[in-house]
Amino acid sequence: MLNGIHLSLLIGPAVPVQAPQVVMDALSSVQVNSGRDKAGFQLTFAVSKHSPLLQIMLPAGYFDPVITRVIIIASMGGMPHVLMDGMITQHEFSPSSDPAQSTFTVTGEDLSLMMDIVEAPFMRYPAMPDIAQVYAILSKYAAFGIIPIAIPPFINVPDLPTDKIPTQTGTDLSYLRKLARAHGYVFYVEPGPLPGENIAYWGPDIRIPVPQPALTINMDAHTNVDSMSFSYDGLAKKILVFGTFDPVTKKIPIPIPLPNLNLFKPPLGARLTPPAKVEFPSWGAAKAELPKVLDMILGELAQSSDALSVSGSLDVLRYGHILRSRMLVGVRGASLSYDGLYYVNSVTHNIKRGEYKQSFQLSRDGMISNTPKVPV
Repeated sequence: MLNGIHLSLLIGPAVPVQAPQVVMDALSSVQVNSGRDKAGFQLTFAVSKHSPLLQIMLPAGYFDPVITRVIIIASMGGMPHVLMDGMITQHEFSPSSDPAQSTFTVTGEDLSLMMDIVEAPFMRYPAMPDIAQVYAILSKYAAFGIIPIAIPPFINVPDLPTDKIPTQTGTDLSYLRKLARAHGYVFYVEPGPLPGENIAYWGPDIRIPVPQPALTINMDAHTNVDSMSFSYDGLAKKILVFGTFDPVTKKIPIPIPLPNLNLFKPPLGARLTPPAKVEFPSWGAAKAELPKVLDMILGELAQSSDALSVSGSLDVLRYGHILRSRMLVGVRGASLSYDGLYYVNSVTHNIKRGEYKQSFQLSRDGMISNTPKVPV
């Protein structure tokens, strides 16, 4: 595709195989979106009315939704990076009277889609803590190469079977995310590190601490991004005042103000954003037992948002690396207030013949870097 960058495409049911040359020749663009909770992809093919994709492969079920798996791999410097491992959800055909202007588009989602198809409203998990429920659910998807990694909650007291039996509602995916939200956790499926493998992560939103090479702006020959814009939201931070009853009489309400910090995502700015709002969550939780109240407090702390956000785009060949989401990255050349480390929230890969660009969304709390230098 580019000097030093090669794109590979695996397609097929169950275990996908290398796409035939006729498919690669018709491929005109690839888009992969990797966000906080899920990822998606879109493949666009340039076809004619006599194209084998339309005349042979499509009628034979080569692009059938739900049963067809797609793995997209970008190799840079000989190192493969699995950008997507998912299932086709739909395809579209846009015919044109102009020669070589007809397009066939395939759209899909990551493998968490397989967890969101069948509802299981009668599944019960007696005397099982949440971490055991998570592993029990994810074990059903080992055939897809999904490896579960689940972090036990700090506080998790299972209900006695004589009092309450946890019952699943909705699909496996919705129930996993419901359990995650209750502890301030996240759940997502990350492709790789090898083709055909995926990591199903259920735990706190902790980013890999090793920063990626810095995104550089306004530094002449060292500049490696096309554009970058910063936005500071003074209303993003707030103080939550939680409530519980005293443990003795269970009649006297005790307010508990929560600090303006996310325990799982330490602030990356030296001058933190002051809270602008004070909110009181539902006092209905005050009647819960103390361990559950503490768990709810930890969950609320994990939902704290970042005030400083960054959006931009880059050319991968100029950057020299493939920017990955759910990690850290440095920014330099944007002035004293905005330089420093950021969390990478989402990345969109836009790939065409001879072109590989990315758009990204970053965030952090606070102005001015709390590190003297970022990795170049």
